[in-house]
Amino acid sequence: MEVFLEAFEGPLDLLLYLIRKQNINILDIPVAEITRQYMGYVELMQSVRLELAAEYLVMAAMLAEIKSRMLLPRSAEVETEEDDPRAELIRRLQEYERFKAAAEGIDGLSRVGRDVVVPKLDAPEARARKLLPDVSLEELLMSMAEVLRRGDMFESHQVSREALSTRERMSDVLERLKGGGFVPFVELFSAEEGRLGVVVTFMAILELVKESLVELVQNEPFAAIHVRARAE
Repeated sequence: MEVFLEAFEGPLDLLLYLIRKQNINILDIPVAEITRQYMGYVELMQSVRLELAAEYLVMAAMLAEIKSRMLLPRSAEVETEEDDPRAELIRRLQEYERFKAAAEGIDGLSRVGRDVVVPKLDAPEARARKLLPDVSLEELLMSMAEVLRRGDMFESHQVSREALSTRERMSDVLERLKGGGFVPFVELFSAEEGRLGVVVTFMAILELVKESLVELVQNEPFAAIHVRARAE
């Protein structure tokens, strides 16, 4: 499960992702909304029993402090004398964004052994294949969070919990994917099973991806995620 922790490189990376996804001006961050979404990610990590790095919790405390300071009533004189409570966070985000952009630029440069050496294949053996964009783990986690919120709507109606097996759920998912067609990621979950059923199904899908039995497909950034069985 270390793959979850590698989805973001730290709390600043998570905040920058949330800001970019909603086209928010980094100089005018809506702290209340960003804090709600950030805590939703933290709760998602805890719901699947993952230990978060301490820096994520420190950032959560910092966001809570900024939010509380902005809610406090202030006179016009005090407001002109005091700095914006978001100033330090904005400065750190801008600095992180600059270094991240520089790192991505360096990573885009050609590398010997990665970009320079081109593999060759005889023409008779070549097979045309449509390349689909990779599904980022960030998008997968956000889709998982949405399914969990839907599952919470049915949690109070659950009288008794049925023992769920990840292996059995893997077989159920493969049965749903028979025929080779694309199935929306969210349709593989049953909200009536509550949070436990959603987590078991999510773990089953991750195991199938790990064993190269299914693949995740997304046509463009932030688009709906689809699942299909891998061809033999």
